[in-house]
Amino acid sequence: MIDVPEVFARSTVEREGEPGAAWLAELPGIVDELLGQWECVRDGEVMHGGVGVVVPVRRRATESAELAESAVLKVSFPHHGNVHEPDAFEVWGGRGAVQLHERDDQRFAMLLERAQASALADVEDGDEVVTVAGRLSRRLAVPAPPGLPRLREQAAGWEEQLLKDAQELAHTLPRDVVDTAVATARELGRVQPDVVVHGDLHARNILRGDREPWLAVDPKGYAGDPAYDGGTLLKSRALTLIGVDDLRGAAHRVLDVFAETGELDRERVRRWAQFHAVQAAFWGRRHGFRVARGGFRLDRLVEFVDHLAESLTERRWTARGHRPGER
Repeated sequence: MIDVPEVFARSTVEREGEPGAAWLAELPGIVDELLGQWECVRDGEVMHGGVGVVVPVRRRATESAELAESAVLKVSFPHHGNVHEPDAFEVWGGRGAVQLHERDDQRFAMLLERAQASALADVEDGDEVVTVAGRLSRRLAVPAPPGLPRLREQAAGWEEQLLKDAQELAHTLPRDVVDTAVATARELGRVQPDVVVHGDLHARNILRGDREPWLAVDPKGYAGDPAYDGGTLLKSRALTLIGVDDLRGAAHRVLDVFAETGELDRERVRRWAQFHAVQAAFWGRRHGFRVARGGFRLDRLVEFVDHLAESLTERRWTARGHRPGER
């Protein structure tokens, strides 16, 4: 049986409580059953992400006893956010993403094509990172099947949460910054294209492949506006922008490259990115961030995200230098 990585076990229990502990107790047995079910043998150390373990395996390529094809077995904690990951892989069929070999939805398990250990996040050239992500976004934007959740169905909830956060939380975001994010949820959120979007597109979810240069992993499996992923990508690049002399210019550079290589409307990408930044500013105040749960570091990150959100807000000024509605 596998040994569950200690860091993964601890974070799962902290996040999920008793249900997480119960699932972890069953996990080694689940993995063993799936190895037998899909005729695989382990072929490396157990790895993990935020919500699941990944076990390198080799599977039978033919009816013979020879084990040839390399793959990975992924088992995730049962959660509604993981339900449509295999659906996205099935729709893509290996186009810009790892291939899905087998799925066991009851146990939130998949047998997937094995990519290399190197992620796009390991590339130092920031423009190359964004270029690869933009090109992948374009390739993944295929017509969505009926079963995928539509991002437009979340728009009302986004708007409601933004307004609630703005009222309940102590913050220094200017009103027009919050209003801009609310307008995006109301205007862009409710009417979106009907294509597949990754939903969590960032440089650690893009791995080097053998069949293709780069392959996407860990999708949420939504249907909606591909420009939405420009915001998720910028959030993941945010830490690389801390300390730059011109945050506005650096952030807009990321969005420009993503929009150009993804063949997307530049303004839609900016608006979604601003929306994500405002969401993150409020989320940090309520829950902290993965890299900082409290204290001075969290305060600095929240301050930075506020600055990012303001930098992405397009302000229209009157001839007298006032914002519309001001006197």
